[in-house]
Amino acid sequence: MEDYERLARAGIPRVAPDADVELFSLAYNVLHASYQLINDLEGAVHRPRGWTLPGFRLMFKLWLLGPTMPARLAELSAMSRSAVTNAVHTLERSGLVERRTSPTDRRAVPVALTAKGEAAVREAFELQAAREASWFAALDAEERATLTDLLRRVAATRPA
Repeated sequence: MEDYERLARAGIPRVAPDADVELFSLAYNVLHASYQLINDLEGAVHRPRGWTLPGFRLMFKLWLLGPTMPARLAELSAMSRSAVTNAVHTLERSGLVERRTSPTDRRAVPVALTAKGEAAVREAFELQAAREASWFAALDAEERATLTDLLRRVAATRPA
């Protein structure tokens, strides 16, 4: 157990006697693992390419979906429209994405990967998948499936 978690578990009953120390530990460890995973993926895979993890996530969605409206990207990414717009601008300046006028609706301007962007996201995906495999190597397939299911359930019951 990490020093901070141990200190917190010992101190919480003193300062907040009614608090649930086990829930604190659960939330702490989920957050700690998330931060470590995000920092590792950004540092090892995405920052060396001049991207952020959210920028990669947008390109990955475009890789899967093809040309997509920015509002739909925001919805799928749980990002604000302005955050998507800023990320698209950055990726566009790098030649990784482009805005295309829709042939059926001239007002619609979906975002699409360029050929350079598609090659880049494919390479980054392979590297990220290898990092993810390393992260979860301590778990067998059944444990990974259980953890995935549990995290999905927690995310689905997020308080308003």
